[in-house]
Amino acid sequence: MLEGKARVEDTDMPPRMQAAATSAASRALDLFDVADCRAIAGHIKAEFDKRYGVGWQCVVGANFGCFFTHTSGTFIYFSLERLSFLLFKAAAAASSS
Repeated sequence: MLEGKARVEDTDMPPRMQAAATSAASRALDLFDVADCRAIAGHIKAEFDKRYGVGWQCVVGANFGCFFTHTSGTFIYFSLERLSFLLFKAAAAASSS
């Protein structure tokens, strides 16, 4: 297990879900090479899809920008080791009637 502690930059997740996100990231970093951001993100997404239902999105990297809409209470942005992690559940698309 990694020694580093996650630093939460921004979130609207409940504390228990935040802990699950940082723990999933730590496990992913133990399983995959730190350069394999796609595999790390896929692992975290799969854990959250299984635990909290489908629709989760995860971005992992050292330098990225983003713009998205998320379901309230499902967003976290944190750093661990040299990487940043963005995890959120996508908001349902509004119907255009």
